[in-house]
Amino acid sequence: MADTMTMDKQSLIERAKVQMERHLGAPAWSLREKVALTCRILFAQGHDSGLAGQITARADLPGEYYTQRLGLGFDETTAGNLLRVNADLDVLEGDGMPNPANRFHSWIYRARPDVRCIIHTHPTHISALSMLGRPLKIAHMDACMLYDDVAFLPQWPGVPVGNSEGEIISGVLGDKRAALLAHHGLVVACHSVEEACMMAIQCERAARLQLLAEAAGEIREVEPALAREAHDWILQEKRSQAGFAYYARRALRAEEIGPGHPLATSAMG
Repeated sequence: MADTMTMDKQSLIERAKVQMERHLGAPAWSLREKVALTCRILFAQGHDSGLAGQITARADLPGEYYTQRLGLGFDETTAGNLLRVNADLDVLEGDGMPNPANRFHSWIYRARPDVRCIIHTHPTHISALSMLGRPLKIAHMDACMLYDDVAFLPQWPGVPVGNSEGEIISGVLGDKRAALLAHHGLVVACHSVEEACMMAIQCERAARLQLLAEAAGEIREVEPALAREAHDWILQEKRSQAGFAYYARRALRAEEIGPGHPLATSAMG
């Protein structure tokens, strides 16, 4: 007899959470490897824009973080060529210089002690919405992980290399995990590299769906309580880790990365 057929939904959710904690695992990638893999994953997902965009993650010491080297694209970034910088963008480890636009990352990290990873990209569909001056609409189950978690900056403050842009962007982000920046792109600020990567992927997919749906008719809103339920369900740590591992495997397979590649330490295990 099926004992679960009479259980209420909340009990089934809690049961599934326990099972996910037991069964969903992820490779023991280092922080550098996770950042490098995120670069490759987002490149494959259409987030690259030449040398624009940055992916950063807090290092062990306060006020320090890892980022890619200016002059390298997402598809060229490895664990070995990342830079470790401080809040002033002075290079503490590695060769080269960071993107000066990393300055607004320093502002976000200072304002948000909970944030461990920041992603800033200019993906096609997010950028198209930003040109229209439209906020991101959450009206699909998959996109509910973004529900009430994506801020909107309606005015472009210019190239984000100054402190004023850092204040504006960190201010509009507030306590949310992401923000759509008008005439600019996307910023994601999350508790882990894995969560940030999953949020960035879904933001771009949601923007694409929004543009497709708006071309056909009026988007219908999702019932708030159900959207919140889906948000919390999808954004479980184990789900983020498992989703990240899946996209990492895809990226590694696509590039035919073998055990000797700088990205592949423990990645193929």
